Amino acid sequence: MATVYFYEKPGCINNTRQKKLLTAAGHQVIAKNLLTEPWQKERLRAFFGSEPVHQWFNYSAPAVKKGALDPSQISEEQALALMLKDRLLIRRPLMQVGDVRVVGFDQHKVHNWIGLTEILAGADLESCPRTSGTEPHDYLHGTVEK
Repeated sequence: MATVYFYEKPGCINNTRQKKLLTAAGHQVIAKNLLTEPWQKERLRAFFGSEPVHQWFNYSAPAVKKGALDPSQISEEQALALMLKDRLLIRRPLMQVGDVRVVGFDQHKVHNWIGLTEILAGADLESCPRTSGTEPHDYLHGTVEK
């Protein structure tokens, strides 16, 4: 199984659920605080790969939710500069296994990458349940697809 460096926002409900799925699959999870990590532009950029810039963003971040920032109108350079100033803008989690780095937690992509033993059917593991209008307990009770 893999050793996963997992950059999270401590206390995030979905990051906790994501780590549980990884651990249940036998992976070793080394959790790191995304908000206090000493990021440099090149290191942060490596997690986004070929994803379009707008997909680098956490759409639950206050600046995005309030409309102060439109991720679809931001260049790569602007995005990185903004994210280095306001870490809440970074889509979570950032994960690294060996030299491979990814952003976000699409269960099927993670399964194809390093393997999961279960996938929570219909569960949104990326949107913040505290800001989406759905109560956190609604996200904690999903059907499990093996």
